[in-house]
Amino acid sequence: MPDVGAVLDRYGYVQIDPINVCGRMQDLILRNRVENYRPGGLMRHLHGDGATLSAHERTAFEHHLPGSSVLVAMPHDAWPHLLEAMRERTLHDGAWSGRLSADERKLAKRILAEIASRGPLTSSQIEDAGPSRPSGWGSATLAKSTLQKLYFHGRVLIARREGTRRFYDLPERVLPPATLAASLPSPEETARWLALTKLRQRRLTPLKRNELSHTRDEVLTVRISDADAPLLHILREDLPLLEASREAPENGAPFPPLLLAPLDPLIYDRRTTLALWDFDYTWEVYTPPAKRVRGYYALPVLSGHEIVGHVDPKADVKAGNLNVISRRVRRGHAVAPAVKSLARFLGLR
Repeated sequence: MPDVGAVLDRYGYVQIDPINVCGRMQDLILRNRVENYRPGGLMRHLHGDGATLSAHERTAFEHHLPGSSVLVAMPHDAWPHLLEAMRERTLHDGAWSGRLSADERKLAKRILAEIASRGPLTSSQIEDAGPSRPSGWGSATLAKSTLQKLYFHGRVLIARREGTRRFYDLPERVLPPATLAASLPSPEETARWLALTKLRQRRLTPLKRNELSHTRDEVLTVRISDADAPLLHILREDLPLLEASREAPENGAPFPPLLLAPLDPLIYDRRTTLALWDFDYTWEVYTPPAKRVRGYYALPVLSGHEIVGHVDPKADVKAGNLNVISRRVRRGHAVAPAVKSLARFLGLR
């Protein structure tokens, strides 16, 4: 695709993750979809390169998918569908996303006033006169937990980043007026949006009964010959792509091998990956080392129309090398070109 905006329009969102073993998740997803994509391209699209973008210049923003802690980049038309989830979070307890405590409510008033007068701020720039304390995701200052909750509630948004540090600003300085003025959708409209976004993201995936009930007019069912495989669904608009892939000659021009991101939309649904490719894949970052099968950050290898194994790479930035910790690839499939391509993308040997 020509640029990041085109990917967001087609897929609905791109998942963001801070872990950087051999490139960040969002960059590994986008490098296989955007021509001449470079590391950090998604953040530059969201927030600008150097000078921070104004609200009128932005076409996308960062936030969490409703009902989850999954952070993604989304186009502006997603905003109205997040509002009810934001309101719900203010009604329930939660260390990072729930209702504000009495101390947090008091500090929130000062934080919002300071942001209004000073511009985007990070939690370290806010004095809270409180020690770090345990929370759901490790220790946090009162300023950090308050800002995080204000973010989950939609009262501040990420205006820019410096490395992994987030700078928060008021929504009216991040989103254009037309987006903020959009009418609140009905629960049915948001349920339909969520189901269609899931399909746009994964393109071929099982749908739950309630998801299917909201999308029957735009969805087709795909049955795999394996009787134990789940029923899959695609958007009607994707049927020509499915038919073209079935009609492609087996001896046609081969695709170069690709290393897929661990959370790439193509393999995100484990049931689909197993049914289509007989590849039982789990991202093992949070798996205890003794129980890992492929490795901490193993990348599946897509060769033509098959997933043929994995490579577990790790960047040694100081030495300038991309090291392969382990790999297991089906015989007859060369993976060296894909590893070299990733190394060049990261500026490593």
